[in-house]
Amino acid sequence: MSHPDHPENADPAEGEEFEPDYRFTLANERTFLAWIRTSLALLAAAVAIVQLVPEFSIPGARHILGGLLSLMSLLAAATGLRRWQQVDSAIRRGLPLPKLRGPRILTAGLLLVGLFALALVVANLAAG
Repeated sequence: MSHPDHPENADPAEGEEFEPDYRFTLANERTFLAWIRTSLALLAAAVAIVQLVPEFSIPGARHILGGLLSLMSLLAAATGLRRWQQVDSAIRRGLPLPKLRGPRILTAGLLLVGLFALALVVANLAAG
């Protein structure tokens, strides 16, 4: 079965690629750039925590929090790249878009970081 927009092309299941509507390619690129912006924001937060936030009552906690945010940044960048590649391949072959697990993982990580930060603030208030 040929792709509806490109009847001259072979069956997408056979691995044949076609040039998709440029709007889909550009939308995929914008989504990738959003992942990269998220990654940069997480990295900036990590640097800010380590460099600008006063030490917590628990020694080394600031560096642990910054490290967790840095890991989240790496995960966001890697997820964005992988997602961009998967979606690009799918739209060029006329296949369904792949399932996305990245947001769930990032959300769980951010919840963990947020709970850790909240615990540090409460510990600081109790100690101070």
